[in-house]
Amino acid sequence: MEYHNPVLLTESVDALNIKPDGIYVDVTFGGGGHSKEILKRLGEKGKLFAFDQDEDAQQNSINDERFVLIQQNFRFIKRFLKFYGVTKVDGIFADLGVSSHQFDEADRGFSTRFDAKLDMRMSKASKISAFDVVNKYEEDKISSLLFQYGELRNAKAIAKKIVASRATNLITTSFELKQVLAEFVPKKVEHKILAQIFQAIRIEVNEEITALKEFLLQTPDLLTKSGRLSVISYHSLEDRLVKRFIRDGLFEGEPVKDMYGNFQVPLKKVGSLITPKPAEIKENNRSRSAKLRIATLSL
Repeated sequence: MEYHNPVLLTESVDALNIKPDGIYVDVTFGGGGHSKEILKRLGEKGKLFAFDQDEDAQQNSINDERFVLIQQNFRFIKRFLKFYGVTKVDGIFADLGVSSHQFDEADRGFSTRFDAKLDMRMSKASKISAFDVVNKYEEDKISSLLFQYGELRNAKAIAKKIVASRATNLITTSFELKQVLAEFVPKKVEHKILAQIFQAIRIEVNEEITALKEFLLQTPDLLTKSGRLSVISYHSLEDRLVKRFIRDGLFEGEPVKDMYGNFQVPLKKVGSLITPKPAEIKENNRSRSAKLRIATLSL
């Protein structure tokens, strides 16, 4: 199954500081590019667990005794690692967002380029699809998710138009949605605005923000003392959550202080923010917005 080049491959795997006999987790397996690189650096006694909720990713599973692919959302990382008797790992890697394969599979409904049924489910077992969000959500809820997840200033007007249109005819495909919202999508910024609208709906369908928070909160308990967390994000919502969690150990408010007035945070950042070099962006345009953040336990 065709998947595009893994983003920041060397940098993100270098960040894990791999020990040959260590235990590592790739929570966003996809096409397996990052997992294969991790396995190259592991010795015979090393172990790699990978997570991916998308059924399509199972076709890319790696035939290696050191490798286990778990078909689950990474929000359940502790639960399923415990099933394999694992409570501590030496490194956790995440490549957030939608895979190139998901964008390129027309019938999945992720891309604005194809006319497909409104779906956008990363796992086909999910109960809510993009169709449900667009045709069943109340106007206020649509407006809220467009503003929060799509960062659209005219979210209220867009939500009002969707609700008015579906009262006459249900909106069933991506192109129908684009047609309904044509007045809000000037040609000059068509791709950008449509991407924000589709992103907002996709995040809601897959509970991406909630899942990311649940995942991050589990990482300090899982990491060994020298363990590493390596996370690639692609849009500001994800990156802010990752940055904030590494810095403060939470997503809102102030971190807890100890009796001496020092902040108590579970992680500390390693190095500076890493972004793709011009050569990688030229070769793989989808890497252009990638941001890699690295952390380890705060001792």
